[in-house]
Amino acid sequence: MAPVATTEKSNGSSNGASAKFVAAKVFNPFYSPPAPEGDDKDYKLAQYKPRFPDIKWPPLEEQEVVERAQFADPEKKALFSAATKVQHLTPAIGTEIHGIDLRQLTSQQKDELALLIAERGVVFFRDQDINIREMLELHRHYGPLHKHATTGIPREPGLEEVHVVYNDASRRPDPSAFSKIDLWHSDVTYEIQPPSYTALKVIEGPPYGGDTLWSSGYALYSSFSPFFQKYLESLYAVHSAVAQADGARAAGQTVRREPVENVHPIVRVNPATGWKSIYVNPGFTRRIVGVPKSESDAILSLLFHQMSENPDFQVRFRWEPNSIAVWDNRAVTHSATFDFWPHIRHALRATPHGERPLSVADYEAKTGKEAKDRQLEVWKQAGLPLPETAELGKNAPRGYND
Repeated sequence: MAPVATTEKSNGSSNGASAKFVAAKVFNPFYSPPAPEGDDKDYKLAQYKPRFPDIKWPPLEEQEVVERAQFADPEKKALFSAATKVQHLTPAIGTEIHGIDLRQLTSQQKDELALLIAERGVVFFRDQDINIREMLELHRHYGPLHKHATTGIPREPGLEEVHVVYNDASRRPDPSAFSKIDLWHSDVTYEIQPPSYTALKVIEGPPYGGDTLWSSGYALYSSFSPFFQKYLESLYAVHSAVAQADGARAAGQTVRREPVENVHPIVRVNPATGWKSIYVNPGFTRRIVGVPKSESDAILSLLFHQMSENPDFQVRFRWEPNSIAVWDNRAVTHSATFDFWPHIRHALRATPHGERPLSVADYEAKTGKEAKDRQLEVWKQAGLPLPETAELGKNAPRGYND
């Protein structure tokens, strides 16, 4: 269960230090929703602050999703020809595009953007005037939009498909309630069809701090030995919404859709690229199915620490006014830095559902194609020699022999 918010106690000093922060709440920012609505007459974006309606939604059922990247030109000529600059930020993850107005994308450019996001993990845009309703419309192109069961939705009517990220001086992160590794996640992976191409726009941010980091699941998979990769490909893990629902209930909020748990493959194949990605995260992955707890804990700990601590897998984004990040939840995890208290950090998210996650075996059986290791494919395309270990274990048995 998520930690319950508590009132911060005064340290007893009589120096009059910052009385307005004495009553601030301490909380785990990952599972705890914002405090009830306050006096916002002076806040220019109050219509986008979170509200928590007392309503109920039915359970999600599997929906048809069309992978738009399959219609893209692999060279992305329509998208790149409209840009003034395309800059890859690290070898493994992250691209920034300049000169594009997301409101003006054609259907072909949207499809090519999907492929670029699937390949690069996350794509950044600056100076975007697109509003939240236009963001929702853009992302309907990629699939039916997700409605979150516990987090806030904007006060403005008609925006139930918007996920609100909001923190201010009333919510002081409590370092005793969580560790930084706990904050790494891919959005709502407990759903039967977790998200694909997701957009976030920070509409009010701190003067500094509040950055977001993304970590590549492709790069994490590629970092392991071939035999360990094969072992991971055989495993499935439980992803749970229970802690998030418990956090909402502890804060007195309605859980609009009952929490679910779903089992997904630890190595997932992205249908847009055919590349293998590690698909677990500290936020929602609870245990590996069918192995001893000690083994499950050890493997998940290794994966969680590598995704959060290895800088070769990561990119970090400094938000500016009207910046937007669009990422592929199937291939990356992410985490915000909670270093900006007591400043406001306010963002809006549009979140389309993706397909039900496919294991390597299921992907290959369904498509007749071989799932690929992204790093090996990059080296092949560059004409570089592959490591001697690249073919090891390719046709190795998945069990053990005496």
